[in-house]
Amino acid sequence: MRIGYRRENGRVGVRNHVVVLPIDDISNAAAEAVAAHIKGTLALPHAYGRLQYGADLDLHFRTMIGTGANPNVAAAVVIGIEENWTRRVADGIAATGKPVEWFAIEGHGDLETVRRASWKAKELLQRASELRRDPVGLGELTVSIKCGESDTTTGLGSCPTVGVVVDRLVDAGATVLFGETSELTGGEHLIAERMATPELRERFEALYSAYVGEIEASGADLLGSQPTQGNIAGGLSTIEEKALGNIEKTGTKPIVGVLDPAQPPPDGRPGLYFMDSSSAAAEHITLMAAGGAVVHLFPTGQGNVIGNPIEPVIKITANPSTAATMAEHIDADVTGLLRRELTLAEAGDRLMDDLVRTCNGRLTAAEVLGHREFVMTRLYRSA
Repeated sequence: MRIGYRRENGRVGVRNHVVVLPIDDISNAAAEAVAAHIKGTLALPHAYGRLQYGADLDLHFRTMIGTGANPNVAAAVVIGIEENWTRRVADGIAATGKPVEWFAIEGHGDLETVRRASWKAKELLQRASELRRDPVGLGELTVSIKCGESDTTTGLGSCPTVGVVVDRLVDAGATVLFGETSELTGGEHLIAERMATPELRERFEALYSAYVGEIEASGADLLGSQPTQGNIAGGLSTIEEKALGNIEKTGTKPIVGVLDPAQPPPDGRPGLYFMDSSSAAAEHITLMAAGGAVVHLFPTGQGNVIGNPIEPVIKITANPSTAATMAEHIDADVTGLLRRELTLAEAGDRLMDDLVRTCNGRLTAAEVLGHREFVMTRLYRSA
């Protein structure tokens, strides 16, 4: 048995945040002022939310609503410049049954909005402080995965360790989300072959082709972006080498669903899911959290310092240099794999222990160090 917060809709979280969620960039100041007044609340400023349209606007709303609806969130205060969009996001969050209040700035101004929102945030925070953890099983968790600053040790050690844990989680009935669409290049056929149905395979291949086609249509030379300078310094000379290591962390189980960015699994069905998503770490984890993930497993080679404000990020490395020089960022040290002091199963045990401890309330390195990267994915120019 593990310990978690069971929310009004039955889903399980491992943190108990009260978030102050600005709908648009010009509402950031009000949201941050509320969080400054009410200690213990968490403002999530970002750069977008004005004059977006089409699929880009749909993704914005899906990310906003999904963030507030995440099981790690106990309650939300939503602030926007205009009433309609603010109410839309609040209503989407409220559909989960959790407490949410919304405030529009137009017609009131920042000071009055901050005053009213602060009173409500105080009430919601006090309510959340009385919530207690309940016994839950591993199978009730939604976990996401992504690697970053990969090198040769990632594909040899930390990604396979995560793959072991992913298989164990899926066997236990949990839900696991992965993505990084462009970073599957050269190994995308391996993912396609694991799709549970021909229809899922067709949808995955279409999403992959569209993503890569957009990159190719730009005529850009991605060397230095994919693979990154850090990847190259770590010995990964091609995107194919990077992809094969990346895919190791997805384990061996069939893939039961293909999701749009920030889309939660339909009907809460457990299993392994692919989400069409950016390979940029902060964007990726923001999308995964909006899709409902409550804890993230992040293998790193050269050393990535990423965190997220609502989804704790557990970082794993098999690189002895990174484990020594960036120790404050590493939660699970599996360098013993490459020294043949650990078996892969033992490394999996170590990571499972870190996962359980994090779910039970232990802070990750990123949480302790204040890494709260919250980055929206933007598709189009503004209207």
